Amino acid sequence: MLRKKTVLRFAAPVAVLALALTACGGGDDDKSDEKKADAPKSQTKPKEAPALAAGDSTTGKVKEGDATVTYDVAAQKIDVGTEAETKKLVQDPSKAKGMVPAVAHLKYTHKGGAPLTDTPDVADTTEIYADGTRGGLLIGASEDASGCEDKLDLEGWKKGESHVLCETYLIPAGSKSLEVHWAAKEDGDPVVWKFAAK
Repeated sequence: MLRKKTVLRFAAPVAVLALALTACGGGDDDKSDEKKADAPKSQTKPKEAPALAAGDSTTGKVKEGDATVTYDVAAQKIDVGTEAETKKLVQDPSKAKGMVPAVAHLKYTHKGGAPLTDTPDVADTTEIYADGTRGGLLIGASEDASGCEDKLDLEGWKKGESHVLCETYLIPAGSKSLEVHWAAKEDGDPVVWKFAAK
């Protein structure tokens, strides 16, 4: 009787494993080989749009409240600060050691659509990347940066008007390559501007 129980204890896990492999397609049937033969040998990545240079512009349609507004967007520059400035901007400087503030200045021109009835959303998708990695957003720091306007003052923005809005990110000190990413909508493909770090 003892030997029979031991065999059953061993056989049950093997059966479960066999069922699991069969359910996952782990069998030796010819159908799996046919599927592999039909699959493409290599996946080609879609071509990315070339990066724009500082001051180059793009056009995008942005949902602003109930209206769609067409904007001309140009990333003008990225101002990179110092670690001493970072200490003044963050609550806990020990968590931002080795990081510096980077402020992206983007000029937005209202090209078409209704005047804004609320604060603009056009800058909400702006991001800064340093050496291929997205920086950490510093909320509220951009309004104090030199040359940047406060979004809260732009209610009533109408066709033909241009404003410079900024976003501030923390990036590693000594970064070599900087990029500004902007998209017309949150899940849209971004337009990229490349900048050399100074």
